[in-house]
Amino acid sequence: MLTSLNPPRRGLLALALSGTAMLLVLSAACSLSEDAQPAPPTSALETTPAEPAPTTAAASSSTQGSQPGTTAAAEGGSAASSTTVGTPPADTSAPSTSVPASSTSAVTGDPLERLDPLVRQVTAPWPTDWSINSIDLGELLVGLPMIDPRDGIPPIDRPVFESVADASSWLDDRVPGTLVLLGGEARFYPLGILHRHEIVNDEIAGIPVAVTYCPLCNTALTFDRRVDGHVLRFGVSGLLRHSDLVMWDGRTVSLWQQVTGEAIVGTATGTFLQPVPTAIVSFGEFAAAYPDGVSLSRESGLGASYVYNPYEGYSTRPAPYPFYTGEIDPRYRALERVVGVTEGGGATAYPFPVISALGAVNDSVGGVPVAVFWGGETADALDTRNLSEGRSIGTGLAYLRTVDGQELTFAKEGDLFRDLETSSQWTLLGEAVSGPLAGNRLEIAVHRNEFWFAWGAFYPDGAVYEG
Repeated sequence: MLTSLNPPRRGLLALALSGTAMLLVLSAACSLSEDAQPAPPTSALETTPAEPAPTTAAASSSTQGSQPGTTAAAEGGSAASSTTVGTPPADTSAPSTSVPASSTSAVTGDPLERLDPLVRQVTAPWPTDWSINSIDLGELLVGLPMIDPRDGIPPIDRPVFESVADASSWLDDRVPGTLVLLGGEARFYPLGILHRHEIVNDEIAGIPVAVTYCPLCNTALTFDRRVDGHVLRFGVSGLLRHSDLVMWDGRTVSLWQQVTGEAIVGTATGTFLQPVPTAIVSFGEFAAAYPDGVSLSRESGLGASYVYNPYEGYSTRPAPYPFYTGEIDPRYRALERVVGVTEGGGATAYPFPVISALGAVNDSVGGVPVAVFWGGETADALDTRNLSEGRSIGTGLAYLRTVDGQELTFAKEGDLFRDLETSSQWTLLGEAVSGPLAGNRLEIAVHRNEFWFAWGAFYPDGAVYEG
């Protein structure tokens, strides 16, 4: 059944701004000290200009075949440069999808008057054209209270990769990460690293991509960085909207909503980035399905061990941090996870409590046949301090269920899934391991594992699957 759903760089700061908004600043995410303690509440904004974000030194992996592909210089930022072994480069001539938004408007009067006063203060140095936008500018809040907070949480611009065998020396099988599939390559980006960087500007099979993760919404998405013939470099703006990461690009200094991949402020407003197949899975699942794949190495970052969660206890809170001020549908806990699928212009949420009971769901979203699988023992990356000790929440993934023109219907059988049309058996990560379709892989549908409150914030008119 479907229903509708209408600056310090560490510590947690509670900021009361002019008696209006309480901002819980999660600067701990960009602190590289694993032992950093929460800072005491403060009522004053740090006015010392922020130091430039440290630049990740270029490094090459010692594992043959694990280096990222050569990246053309991106506008407004640095780019990785190394060589992919054994995979021919994909076509890089096509730009990412650019769609004019009907809601885009040029604001009359001074648009800065519509900004929260703290946002206006910290963004004063930006050349962003605030008069062009597709949102209520008052919805933007400051996540990092420093003058010019761009890249206060530093993205990774020169990623280094390692083999599955090398990664297993520090990654527990249950530890979650982002699986990205493109051009025949499979990569794993541990959430322990993404907690503290949120964006990786990478290149896979010759295509420049941005691998993104917002811990506050638990949204992992990857986008093609090509827009209008330019390769963009994306960074963390230090602003949030509905508690979600707001990115910025180095070419136009426009602001982009991470959940939707849409430019919401600036001259790029109305442009949508093209999504790349992405899912949150456990390292053990990735290693079993893609033994020749590669994993983002700790050498990509700035020296942290990346085995600790700076958002300890977040996912078990009764409510999200005060960056989110909207209403929350009482049917599920605010921080309950859903598999949010957006295909064919439609949007449907599949709550974890529902899919975990069913194991497999066959449905259509926007007229596109999809299947949602659930299984495994993936750890909660936003629960305990040590990532490997997080409670088991399982893995929820969405696939397109049409293979070679045939629409398939799935049922869960033990740890595997069987399609009723050919009796082929499929793994949780979408590979047919027996039967007539053995060797085929299901294509990952565009989806996220966002928290329930985030789904309601960004897809208020979306459907909710209830079994």
